[in-house]
Formats: sequence, structure tokens, C-alpha cells
Amino acid sequence: MITTATGRGKLYGSLKDMRILWDETEKFWNDEVRQNFEEKIFDPLVQQCQSAIRAMDRVAQLMAQVQNECE
Repeated sequence: MITTATGRGKLYGSLKDMRILWDETEKFWNDEVRQNFEEKIFDPLVQQCQSAIRAMDRVAQLMAQVQNECE
């Protein structure tokens, strides 16, 4: 069976790592450029990753439903 678990896990782990590193970066980089980067690049990227994870969860549910209906 095809699964989304591996890709989802990698994306989730990468998002978690990225947030940890960003938190560390904020301690040393706190100016207007950082704030602009956060608003224009970082936050939208986090939102897109979260949306992708939710979509992968939904695809996994649908795939499980299809498999159950085909048995």
C-alpha cells in the first residue's frame, strides 16, 4: 500500500527543526530586516508546511477508506 507517513514525518520533523533554529536565531537577530523576513518568508512557509501536513493526513484517511472499501 502507498503511504504518506514517510513524507509527512520528514516534513513535520523539518518544520520542528526549522522552528527550533529560528527561535535560536531570534536571540541574535532582532532588527527590522528579521521582522520583515519573518512576516514575508518564515511565517508563510510555516503556514504552507502546516497546510501540506493537514492535506497529507487527509489523503492518508482517504487512502485507508479506499483500501477498506476494496477489501
